[in-house]
Amino acid sequence: MPKENLRHTEYQYLDLLQDILENGSEKKDHNTGNGLTSVFGRQIRFDLGQGFPLLTTKKVYWNGVLHELVWFLTGQSNIKYLVDNNVHIWDDYPYKDYVKLAEAGKVPKLSKEEFIQRIADDAKFAKRFGELPHIYGSQWRSWPRTKGGSIDQIAWALDNIRNYPQRKHSVVTVWNPEHLYSMALPGEALSFPLCHIFFHFQVIDGKLSCQLYQRSADMFLGVPFNIASYAMLTQVMAHLAGLQPGEFVHTFGDAHIYLNHVGQVKEQLSRKPRAFPQLKIDPKLKELDDVKAEHFTIEGYDPHPMIKGELTVAGGFQEKDRRAFMKR
Repeated sequence: MPKENLRHTEYQYLDLLQDILENGSEKKDHNTGNGLTSVFGRQIRFDLGQGFPLLTTKKVYWNGVLHELVWFLTGQSNIKYLVDNNVHIWDDYPYKDYVKLAEAGKVPKLSKEEFIQRIADDAKFAKRFGELPHIYGSQWRSWPRTKGGSIDQIAWALDNIRNYPQRKHSVVTVWNPEHLYSMALPGEALSFPLCHIFFHFQVIDGKLSCQLYQRSADMFLGVPFNIASYAMLTQVMAHLAGLQPGEFVHTFGDAHIYLNHVGQVKEQLSRKPRAFPQLKIDPKLKELDDVKAEHFTIEGYDPHPMIKGELTVAGGFQEKDRRAFMKR
């Protein structure tokens, strides 16, 4: 089939939105009570040799994608790096924990804006209240060993890709039951959800591909971000290993649309995809520990206008659930 007649790969994402609208089952987020409609078990894939999948049917926040991935790859767990770079996609989670402390009378009450300004201006405050323990980057680069020390999963995966490209076990995970939900000991459960929970690299014919499993996917707000982030991760790892990028394969568990996003989704579905941009990586970048935001640029990004939607600060752990589980 001539290239000009091929259907734009962004339609995979748009078709999944339509699938959810037509076939989704309605439920409620257990933490906020917000309604959503979802399907289970879907997959989309992008050939990274045909362009970088920064979606075009609405403008995706590239600065956020860039700095979040650098935050992850540098193993950080404090939002101060993001705040200092004017990226606020993670603000709600440490602020949510701070509000609980304020309601218990343990810290002064602050508005969200005041809280974030303190993170920016006060390093001691940021160190105490800006931490998100066991968040993606720290699990990627410093998974805690049972007997002390830590494991750098990304460095291990990169070593495999470089030196043992025929092996099939380059898997990185963040799903640690010791810190999750009712399985955790008192005081050790994460208060925020981990959604993109493991990914698998594979080298085929000199090209590096990556498959992500995302257990829970906010299709309107989160997934365009996740697609770009893991496509970028794949290209970074390929670059560092001296390989060409292959495919990014995105596998979903619960793929959902919040009911307060349905209007925005329908607006997005009315738009036609445009050509994907290109991700350029500075050839001077040679090692994982040298990754910085300035090593990456996007060229040729011409999206439709942004479509805004309210973030649902979903999921999270409730102590009553752990107590109930332990009684069984």
